[in-house]
Amino acid sequence: MSSTQDAFTESHYLSGDWGLRGWLLTTDHKRIAWLYMVSITGFFFLAGLAALLIRLELLTPAPLFVGSDSYNRLFSLHGIVMIWFFLIPSIPATLGNFLIPLMVGARDLAFPRLNLLSWYIYTLGGLFTVAAVILGGVDTGWTFYTPYSDQFSQSFVVPAVIGVFVVGFSSILTGLNFIVTTHEMRAPGMTWFRLPLFVWANYATSLMMVLATPVLSVVMLLIAVERIFGLGAFDPALGGDPILFQHLFWFYSHPAVYIMILPAMGVVSEMIAAGAQRPIFGYKGMALSILSIALFGFLAWGHHMFASGQSIYAGLMFSFFTFVVAVPSAIKTFNWTFTLPGGRIVYHAPMIYALSFIGLFTIGGLTGVVLATVGLDIDLTDTYFVTAHFHYIMVGGAVTAYLGGLHFWWPKITGRLYPETWARIAAVALFIGFNLTFFPQFLLGIAGMPRRYHTYPDAFQMLHVLSTLGTGVLAIGYLLPLVYLPWSLRRGPRAGPNPWRATGLEWRTSSPPPTHNFLRMPVVDAPPYDYPTDVMPDGSRHD
Repeated sequence: MSSTQDAFTESHYLSGDWGLRGWLLTTDHKRIAWLYMVSITGFFFLAGLAALLIRLELLTPAPLFVGSDSYNRLFSLHGIVMIWFFLIPSIPATLGNFLIPLMVGARDLAFPRLNLLSWYIYTLGGLFTVAAVILGGVDTGWTFYTPYSDQFSQSFVVPAVIGVFVVGFSSILTGLNFIVTTHEMRAPGMTWFRLPLFVWANYATSLMMVLATPVLSVVMLLIAVERIFGLGAFDPALGGDPILFQHLFWFYSHPAVYIMILPAMGVVSEMIAAGAQRPIFGYKGMALSILSIALFGFLAWGHHMFASGQSIYAGLMFSFFTFVVAVPSAIKTFNWTFTLPGGRIVYHAPMIYALSFIGLFTIGGLTGVVLATVGLDIDLTDTYFVTAHFHYIMVGGAVTAYLGGLHFWWPKITGRLYPETWARIAAVALFIGFNLTFFPQFLLGIAGMPRRYHTYPDAFQMLHVLSTLGTGVLAIGYLLPLVYLPWSLRRGPRAGPNPWRATGLEWRTSSPPPTHNFLRMPVVDAPPYDYPTDVMPDGSRHD
C-alpha cells in the first residue's frame, strides 16, 4: 500500500466519532448508507422469519399450527415488510447512498440533511407499521385490496396504511437527492454517456419514485379517510369503486416492480464488467434501455387487472405494453451475455451472484411474458404461478443483486476482504435454495393451486415439501453473510483501493474512502468500463 493510501486510511469516514451523536446526526452519505443497511437488514430478517413460518405451515395439507385468520396475518406481515421496507429501498438506500456521489465524483449528495431525514422517516415509519401489523393482526396482504381493507377487515388497517403513507416520503426524498446529484454534481469530464450503468439505473429509479410514489400516498390516505370518516372512494356501499383502487394502486405498484429491479440491473452490470474484465457490450443501448423500462413501466399497470372485469380493449392495450417493456429487459440480458465471451472470467462471489441473477431474472421474465397474455393470465391469476413469477423477479433478482453488490463493494465500504470461499458457498446455496423453493410453485400454479391458502389437496403435498426444503437451503445462503461479513470487519485482510481491478471513480479513492470521498476533484478522461488488457490469468485480486 502506498504512502498516499496510508494517509487516506488515517482519516477515512469510519475513523471519526463513533458515539451515537456521531452516527445519528451524521450528514455523511456513507454513514447514512450504514444506518439504512442496519435498518433494512432487520426488516429483511423479520419478513424472512414470517416466510419460513409460512413454508412450515404448508408442509402438510391440513392446518399444522395456525388457523386461516392467523395464516392471513402471517403472509400479510411477510408481504408488507418485505415489499415496502426491504425490496423498494434496499439497493438505492444502501448501495446507492454510498456509491452515487463516489461514482459521479461528488463530495456528498446534493441535500445531506434531507438524506438523513429520509432515514429517520423510513425507520420510524417502518417500526410504526410493523407494530401495527403485528399487534393489530393486519390481514389484507401487502396490496390492501378494497373493499376488504376499507370495509370488512377488523384489523389495524388504518395505522398500517398511514405507516406506508409516511414511508413514501422517504422514497421521494431519496429520489430527489439522486436526481439533483446526478444532474448538478458530476465531476469534470463526467458526461451523461460516461456515467456508470449503476448511476443510470438509480437515476431512472429515482424518476419513478418521485413521479409514482405520490399516487400510492394518495391511495393509502383515501383508505384511511374512508374507514375513519365514511367518505366514499372505494366502498360500493358509499358510492365508491373498488376497481378505481386497483387502477391507482397498480399505477404506482407496477413501476414499483422496476423500482425494485432496475437498481439490481445496475449492480449486475458493474459486477459483470469487473468479473469479465471487459467493457459492457452495447453500453449506450444499455443506458437507453434503462430509461425505456422506466417509461414503459408507467404504461402497463393494467396487466394486473385482466381478471377484474376491465374492458377487453383496455386489457389488450395493457398486454401490448407489457410485451413492449419486455424488449429493453431482454436487451439488457443479451448484452450481459455478450459481454462474457472473450473475457477472462473470474468466478469470485460477486460474479456468481451476477450469473445467478441473469438465470433467475430470465426465468422470471419469460414467465412474465406468459402472464402478459390475456387468456393465460386469466387462467393463472391468483395461483402459485404468479407467486413463483413474482419471487423470481423480486427475490431471485433484487435480493440476489443486493447481496452480490454488497460483496462487490464490501472492500470499498469497509476496507476489508471477506472470506472468499464462504462467500462462494453462500452464493451457490442461495441459487440452489431459491430454485428448489420457487420452481415447484410454477407446477403448483399450473395444477390450479391458489395462493394465500393454507390448506390444499393431498396431491400437492410433495411439491410443497420440496418448496419448504428449499427454504432451508435458501436460509443458509442468507445467514452465512450475516456471520462472515461482520467477522471480516475485524479479522478480514485489508483491501487495497481496487481489489477487483474494476473501473469507475469509486475505485480511485481509498478503502474505506475519506470523509469527503476524494483528496482532489477527480477528472474523467476515459469512457466507462475502460478495462486494461493485462488481466492476470489466475484472476487473483490486486491492490
